[in-house]
Amino acid sequence: MGKTMTVERATEFGSAWNSGDPDLVASYFADDGVLHASVGPERLGQTFVGRDEVRRGVDIFFKRFPGGRFENLKVVVAGKLGTFEWDFVTTDESGKRVVTAGCDLLEFKGDQVLTKNAFRKVRG
Repeated sequence: MGKTMTVERATEFGSAWNSGDPDLVASYFADDGVLHASVGPERLGQTFVGRDEVRRGVDIFFKRFPGGRFENLKVVVAGKLGTFEWDFVTTDESGKRVVTAGCDLLEFKGDQVLTKNAFRKVRG
C-alpha cells in the first residue's frame, strides 16, 4: 500500500511555511504539484506548476513578507483532500502588526501536496 497524507505530515507542511526556506516548502509538493497564490493576474491568483516553479512562488512570497508567520493553524485531512485555516501575521510599513485570516484548499498525491489553493480575507 502506498503512502497517504496524514494530519501530522500536513501539519509539518503547514509549519514549513514559517521556516523561510522555499526548498523545504517545495519538498512537500509532488513533482507535478501546483501552487495557486492568493493574489495574481489569473482567476486563481498567480499559478506555479511543477516543484521548481512552486519553489520560485514560495520564494517570491517569503521575499514579499519577510518575517511573516502563520499562526493558529487548523489542519484537516480527509483522504486525498485537506484544508488549512490560519492567521497570517506580518507588519506593515509603519511597523504595525497586521493579522489576515485565510485558508488553503489542498489536494494530495500520496503523502505529497498535489495542489495548494490559497484564499485570504481582505479588509476594506
